Amino acid sequence: MIALTKEKWPKVAVVIVNWNGGRFLERCLSMLETQTFAPQEIILVDNASTDSSIEIARRFPDVCLLAQQDNLGFAKANNLAVSRTSADVEWIALLNPDAFPGPRWLEALISAVQAHPDFDIFGSRLLSATAPATLDGTGDVYHVSGLVWREDHGRTDDISVHESREIFSPCAAAALYSKRAFVDAGGFDEEYFCYVEDVDLGFRLRLFGHRCLYVPKAEVFHMGSATTGRHSDFAVYYGHRNLVWTYVKNMPGLLFWLFLPAHALLNVVSVIWFLVMGKGRLILKTKADAFRGLPRMWKKRRGIHRLRQASVGDIWKNLDKSLVPRLYKTWW
Repeated sequence: MIALTKEKWPKVAVVIVNWNGGRFLERCLSMLETQTFAPQEIILVDNASTDSSIEIARRFPDVCLLAQQDNLGFAKANNLAVSRTSADVEWIALLNPDAFPGPRWLEALISAVQAHPDFDIFGSRLLSATAPATLDGTGDVYHVSGLVWREDHGRTDDISVHESREIFSPCAAAALYSKRAFVDAGGFDEEYFCYVEDVDLGFRLRLFGHRCLYVPKAEVFHMGSATTGRHSDFAVYYGHRNLVWTYVKNMPGLLFWLFLPAHALLNVVSVIWFLVMGKGRLILKTKADAFRGLPRMWKKRRGIHRLRQASVGDIWKNLDKSLVPRLYKTWW
């Protein structure tokens, strides 16, 4: 860690989006109280929870609670919280209610900010909250086909993952973003509702010339899909719909056309897989809704690529180009 003085500390707001995560929320907020580097603000958006979440949040006087009447989704709720941060806040730390940060989590992230001024996004080292010697992930990977997965998910935590490195994008369960970069990129795409929205944002930030660093000392214990279910119909629908939209919106022109057959094959394989698993109606509706949304996504694509700063080569360097993508690593 580098020495930090209060005069050097940038202003950080921690944003938590919660939906019926009451059984985890007290532990999450309590861990924030123990941080060696205290955030200027903690903003919690509650998406119309029906459990004890509101009562728990009110026990923490430093938490600014934005209680919603409806479930806005992860993307829109985060955007709302960022819009409510103070003008002098420079960094946004996103944290899921089922993610429990170690005491030096924020200090490690802010130390990385000061040591690496050429990066604007920072990811944490996620460990399983139920099996702390096992990694939940070290960052999100984007394959040329449009498949995404969390790097190192399920492997044993060892010295090989304790080195900082550039990653494609962070898992938004515990990540730090430059507020300026976040706002300039338009924040999360609110049409996504949830799932893959962090990869989509990470891709757009890359296109706009920003880079992401994995910070192994930023340690967080994560339950993962604790309220929505890792393999639920909800996760399958939003995850597989949003995969299509992310590819269409973001993949640069030459790479878009070059790997479009691979993306089409990925979707065909997904449909066959879920047909075999007895979820044919769900996956067919998912892909139909993805297809119906393509005109809107193509319009967004034109706006994104008008502002693109990164070269095709820059993007190519940070894509996974394995011949057979690691299907077994995906979270759905």
